[in-house]
Amino acid sequence: MAVSRNALAHFALFTVNFLYGVNYVVAKGLMPAVIGPSGFILLRVLGAGLLFWLLFAFRPQRVPAADLGRLFLCALTGVALNQLMFFHGLMRTTPLNASIIMVATPTLVLVLAGVVLKERITWMKALGVLLGAGGAVVLILAKPAGASTGATVLGDLFILINAMSYGLFLVLVKPLMRKYGAVTVMAWCFLFGLLLVLPFGWGEMVAVQWQALTVPHILALVFVVVMVTFVAYLMNTWALARVSPTVVGTYIYLQPVLAAAFTWLFVRVGPERLGIPGEYEAGISAVQALCAAAIFAGVYLVGRADR
Repeated sequence: MAVSRNALAHFALFTVNFLYGVNYVVAKGLMPAVIGPSGFILLRVLGAGLLFWLLFAFRPQRVPAADLGRLFLCALTGVALNQLMFFHGLMRTTPLNASIIMVATPTLVLVLAGVVLKERITWMKALGVLLGAGGAVVLILAKPAGASTGATVLGDLFILINAMSYGLFLVLVKPLMRKYGAVTVMAWCFLFGLLLVLPFGWGEMVAVQWQALTVPHILALVFVVVMVTFVAYLMNTWALARVSPTVVGTYIYLQPVLAAAFTWLFVRVGPERLGIPGEYEAGISAVQALCAAAIFAGVYLVGRADR
């Protein structure tokens, strides 16, 4: 039996957010000891951009000058601001504050999609967003309070800008996906994105002691560049051509759940075996399990309303 394109889009979105959940553990072992946040972003944009343009060379697609302005805005919101603000915000605030602020993204997408794209906001979509938001907020607040210190207003502001820029990106890129393939859109976004992040990340990237990197560090960097950046952006954009921005945005609620699940598995395997240092909490309580169920239910409702 053939699988519907809508079902494939949801599978792609789940995979993307699974990769982001894995990235929480992997990136934690790389920054800032191996590479600084801005240098890491430049490496991601440079590496993934090269891969996108390699694919684009096999199936080139002409892009009129009239669309380059929107592509630049997509690069600004979805590549440069999105990544720079998140990494620098996370360094200046706590994971608790960052996670709570990021929960605003699906709501921002819902509102922006209604205003900019005239997307109809149904009661099922609104209920799904609220259910997912409630589950995510309780899940975050249920974590130990030991990480409540160290937050700054500037860090929280950076995370809020990140959430707003990502929501705006999902809305801005949607019309382009009706005209071009995902590879074409991402190739141009990462080209413009490279120009935007180059001044911020060049110093940190060239400061990396490349010859001193261990095999686990190299594999972790390759994983972040290829899977978390290239594959995730490609699949996310491909799915956006088949479902609404609200559905794509709502999948962000899955990230805390998937990150917790992968952290639990990662701790069972043993960080020292993989050469990725760090301390990780792996316990999953009954409250967290209920919150996870609420999050999955919210994603299901928004996805069902989009059919």
